[in-house]
Parts: sequence; C-alpha cells; structure tokens
Amino acid sequence: MSAEIINLRKARKAKKRRADEARAGENRAKFGRTKAERQTTEAERELEARRLDAARRQRGCDDEPSQ
Repeated sequence: MSAEIINLRKARKAKKRRADEARAGENRAKFGRTKAERQTTEAERELEARRLDAARRQRGCDDEPSQ
C-alpha cells in the first residue's frame, strides 16, 4: 500500500497551466475576430448611425410653426 509520490511544485504549475489555457480559450472566443470581421462590423455600425441621423427630425425647421 504505497501512495504515489507527487512533486507539489510540478502539480501546482500544471494546475496553473490548465487555468491559463482555459482563460485563453475564453479570450479567443470573446476577442478572436479577424480584421475583416471587425471592419465589417464597424461599417455596419457606421451605416446604421448615418441612417439614424438621416431620419432624425430637425428642430427649428421652417415647416413648423414657431412657439
């Protein structure tokens, strides 16, 4: 009945590596987009902003009666 002897320093480092790899995987999923994907998203955002500005009503227009 002999127990397996482990090196605590190696076990601690292995645990840290697993945690770091898990965090890296989360970051890849969260931030890992190609440059083309980022540019497409930015272009869509700008187009939507321009459409919103174009549809905005103007204050003080000649068509409205003054108050």
